[in-house]
Amino acid sequence: MLSRTEAAAVACVDEEALGRTLLELISVPSVTGSAAESELQQLLAGRLERLGLDVDLWSMDLPALRADPGFPGTEAARDEAWGLVGCTAGGGDGPTLILQGHVDVVPPGDPQAWDGDPFVPRVVGDVVYGRGACDMKAGLAAHLAALAAIRASGVRLRGRVAVHFVVGEEDGGLGAFGTLRRGHTGDACVIAEPTAGTLVTANAGALTFRLTVPGRAAHASSRDAGVSAVDAYLPLHRALAELETERNRNPSPLMAEYPIPYALSVGTLHAGDWASSVPDLLVAEGRLGVRLGEEPAAARAEFERCVARACARDAWLREHPARVSWPGGQFASGRLPQGHPLRDEVRDACADVGGWAARPRERGAPYGSDLRLYAGAGIPTLQYGPGDVRVAHSAGEHVSLGETAAVARALVVTALRTAGVE
Repeated sequence: MLSRTEAAAVACVDEEALGRTLLELISVPSVTGSAAESELQQLLAGRLERLGLDVDLWSMDLPALRADPGFPGTEAARDEAWGLVGCTAGGGDGPTLILQGHVDVVPPGDPQAWDGDPFVPRVVGDVVYGRGACDMKAGLAAHLAALAAIRASGVRLRGRVAVHFVVGEEDGGLGAFGTLRRGHTGDACVIAEPTAGTLVTANAGALTFRLTVPGRAAHASSRDAGVSAVDAYLPLHRALAELETERNRNPSPLMAEYPIPYALSVGTLHAGDWASSVPDLLVAEGRLGVRLGEEPAAARAEFERCVARACARDAWLREHPARVSWPGGQFASGRLPQGHPLRDEVRDACADVGGWAARPRERGAPYGSDLRLYAGAGIPTLQYGPGDVRVAHSAGEHVSLGETAAVARALVVTALRTAGVE
C-alpha cells in the first residue's frame, strides 16, 4: 500500500499538464539525425531547469565517440549530437534511480498513409496520434510528469533521481553510449519504452548486415552471356531463411511468446543500374537478431559461416563469393540480472497505484534498445512505459493519455522507494 508521502506525491501527477507536454513533444519532428533532434534536447533542457534539476547539456565529441572500441554504430548522418542529463538537487547517501528515454523518432514514411500531418498530433478521446506518440514521446512525458509531481509534493529524497534524455537510439544508441561515457551513472534504471502493460527485463540484440553479391554484366538480349547478381543472391536468401529457423529453436522462456524471437530479415535489395543490362552487383542489407546472452561476435561469425557454406554449394558463388560487412547499428542483447529487486519494485508500485496494468507480467522483447548499454555498464535496467510497440513506426502510431498518466504515477512511487525518502 502507498504511504502517506507516496500518496501525496502520486496525487500531484497533473494529467492535463502531461497531455499538453506530450502534444508539444510530438510537434517537434525529431527524426534521428535531424536538426530537430538537437532542437528537442534544448527544449527539454529548459524543462528540466524549470523543475529545479541540476542540468548537464553538452555537445558530444562525435569523432572521439566513433573512435571508441565500444561504439555501437549509427545509420543516420549527423554533424552534431547533444547529451542531456538532469538530477534532483541535494540528496544524501541514498541510491540514484535513472529515468531514461530517447528523443529521436523514425521518419514518418509516406505522408499519404497518415490522417493529416504526422507531426501535428491528433487527439481522439483518450488517444493521441502522431509520429513518436508511443515511441517514445509518451515515455518522455511520463518522466517529466513524475519529476514534476515529486517536486510539487515537497518530498525530500535520501538519494537522487536522474533523467537521461538521449539522441540516436533508433540507429544504434549513440546518445546513451555518450551519456555513459561522460560518467553519468546510477544504481538502477527504468527506460519508458512502450511495453503494453508489461515489464520488459530483457532485450534481444540486432546487428545490421550488408551482403554484396557479384554477377557478370551483359546486354539483356544476351543474358546467357552474363550472370545476374539477382539470381546469384537467391541461394543466399534461402540459406538465411534456414539460418533463422535454426537460431530460433528453444528460445529463452522470456522470449517464447514471440513467433520469431530472433528475426533475420532482409530489408533492402539494390541491384543493377540499367533495365537492359544483366545486373553485375546486388547489395542486400538487413538485421540479424541476437539471442539473449549471445555475444554479437558469435552471432556475426555464425552468419558469415552460413553465407560461406551457401557460396561453396553454388557454382558461380564458389568462384565469386559474396562479401559480408556490418555497417549501421550493432545492438547486443541485455537483461536485468535475475533476482534483482528492481523488477518487483516497479511491479509493486504499479499494483499500489492501481488502475491500468496493476501487476504487469515480465517478458523479454525481440528488438534492441538502450537497455543493453546500461546493463553493460553494470546498471540494472528494465523497460516499463506507455504504448504498444506493435504500433510504433507505423502510420497509425498512437498512445493512451490515461495509460501515460498511470505510468507516471508508478514511476513516482518507484522513484520514492528506490531513492528513499528522508
